[in-house]
Amino acid sequence: MSERTEALMRIVVIIVSGIILSLWKGLIQILVLVHFVMILVTGKRSKELAEFSHIWNCQIYTFLKYATFATNKRPFPFTELAKVDKAEV
Repeated sequence: MSERTEALMRIVVIIVSGIILSLWKGLIQILVLVHFVMILVTGKRSKELAEFSHIWNCQIYTFLKYATFATNKRPFPFTELAKVDKAEV
């Protein structure tokens, strides 16, 4: 694929991924509040919520690298979701 074609394709990828990641961001913001209250009530954090948030962080990073031409790896939904490194969460 030529550089010009790749640049035009990025517009479509960025729009589609941006919409999906924006919706996901809203969910993450709600989950942050839920997780905060859960920690205050139970005294423990939820690994599942932390992993879900970590996956979103990785996808945002991939999206920004792609949008700024730092990489050609396409963001979600054009590639698989990032794997969670259990040591990071």
